[in-house]
Amino acid sequence: MKEIQPISIWYNGQIVQATLFNMQTTSDNLIDNATFYYSLYVNTNFQVFSSSLVMSGADYIAYSTSTTANDYAYEWGAAQLNLTLV
Repeated sequence: MKEIQPISIWYNGQIVQATLFNMQTTSDNLIDNATFYYSLYVNTNFQVFSSSLVMSGADYIAYSTSTTANDYAYEWGAAQLNLTLV
């Protein structure tokens, strides 16, 4: 889980500020794509949004050859979602 700059999320009829971003691999064919489940949290016990992202092409090649694959995945995911890691 990584800290992010606060982002406003509509949740149960009110706006809340998500400040945490989590990603985990749900599938990776070890050839050319990986799917990640991600979630946004107000705090470690309060998830306000979740969905998935698919990485492929040049992004997958960079991810699969990176010595810091987890960091690469978080940075890639944050960029896809317009989030800023702190």
